[in-house]
Amino acid sequence: MLTAEEVKELLLDLENERVERTISTDNTEKFSQAICAFANDICSTGLPGYLFIGAYDKGTLSGLKATDKLLKNLSSLRSEGNILPAPSMSVYKVSFPEGDVAVIEVQPSKLTPVRYKGRIWIRVGPRKAIANEDDERILMEKRVANFLPFETQPCYGSTINDLDLDAFRIKYLPKAIDPELLKNDNRDVKSQLASLRLYDKSEDCPTNFGMLLLGKAPTLFIGGAYVQYVKFEGTHRATKVLKEVAFKGNLLKTLEDIDVFVHYTIENQRPVYVTMMREDMKINYPYRAMREIVMNSIMHRSFEGTNSPIRFYEYSDRIEIDNPGNLYGRANIENFPNETDYRNPLIASAMKILGYVNQFGIGLKTVRETLEQYSCKPAEYVLNDYTTFKVIVYNSDDVVDMKFRMEDSDSLAYKILSLVTENPKITRAEIAEHCGVSTKTIERQLARMKDKIEFVGASKNGYWQIKD
Repeated sequence: MLTAEEVKELLLDLENERVERTISTDNTEKFSQAICAFANDICSTGLPGYLFIGAYDKGTLSGLKATDKLLKNLSSLRSEGNILPAPSMSVYKVSFPEGDVAVIEVQPSKLTPVRYKGRIWIRVGPRKAIANEDDERILMEKRVANFLPFETQPCYGSTINDLDLDAFRIKYLPKAIDPELLKNDNRDVKSQLASLRLYDKSEDCPTNFGMLLLGKAPTLFIGGAYVQYVKFEGTHRATKVLKEVAFKGNLLKTLEDIDVFVHYTIENQRPVYVTMMREDMKINYPYRAMREIVMNSIMHRSFEGTNSPIRFYEYSDRIEIDNPGNLYGRANIENFPNETDYRNPLIASAMKILGYVNQFGIGLKTVRETLEQYSCKPAEYVLNDYTTFKVIVYNSDDVVDMKFRMEDSDSLAYKILSLVTENPKITRAEIAEHCGVSTKTIERQLARMKDKIEFVGASKNGYWQIKD
């Protein structure tokens, strides 16, 4: 915390990479950019940066009266979620006869690059600027120099007994190491694990990567390390929950379970009436596309600063997959999806070894082509939330949900539409039986729905047709 004399000295000096002045009290955009730039400390001064509010560019004071409300508003900039990772900063006022100065003191971050709304701001002498590729590379290298990646950090509190060593020997080691080399490998299991970055021998405990891949109960040590699937009856979370599954095992188990789950639970195939002589197969969510999206969410999610799981939510008209951590490294909003980078390279490598991903950067191309093949809408990527990466895939089997959008899924009309969509040859008596009402009630309801559906052909060989 600066004294009044130190503040006066900095005010009388020229603006530089550590000092910025302003007389504005409500320009939060400008304040946040300055905080982000000071936290990045591109010049590696190792010293805090200062934003002085209530001072002109020449250093004279504006006569500001720094209220508690102003200081609280300035303090909230740190925690509102737009500046990530959240910087270390303090806010206080220094009083002079000519007026107050509100001081935002920002410490250099070790978790560079720090971004404000997805952009990296730095100080270039006395002004702010958006970082270019070389600046970003420097900031990334600073982070690597300051910290081990999350994957390689020791999983403190765990021991080798918390790992499934049988799965390691049977499922992973033979795929990760050439069988000929394994024949002559007489090392103990800790050395084998350490050679694959799964164990930290200096701390005598598994790494976070080891816990994620082989842990008997990974969520005991890494809270958000699971996938949460929820199926809702309607188009939003306030509707009835039909099914919930939490995939909380290690990656060896979770990847296998997710693969099977997507294939046999998410992808549904059914015949669709085309003509009297032909039926086509309708697929709501193509397995190959959905598998690619889910596997990528597991591979690219962030574990730092969050205990949130990967959210795999299925609604009546779409699936949303939302994982912590937005675009990483060289990948950004401007170059997405043409640029690829890996937040978790060890997890990515393990998933490639196990055959779940290819690491060639063609995953999104696969998703696009697969959805096109089955006449599905293109996947929608939501990139404007700086803490998550969301993908939305729309249900291709959307005749009832998309054309009629009836929120009351218990209504008789909705049930009739669902039944005739599933089976265009269903009889009125069968509809009545399914709905639990009389045939006369069905006849009355069908009369009210004549603008939506009609029966084509004779009673024995005819079929129901949904009107456009």
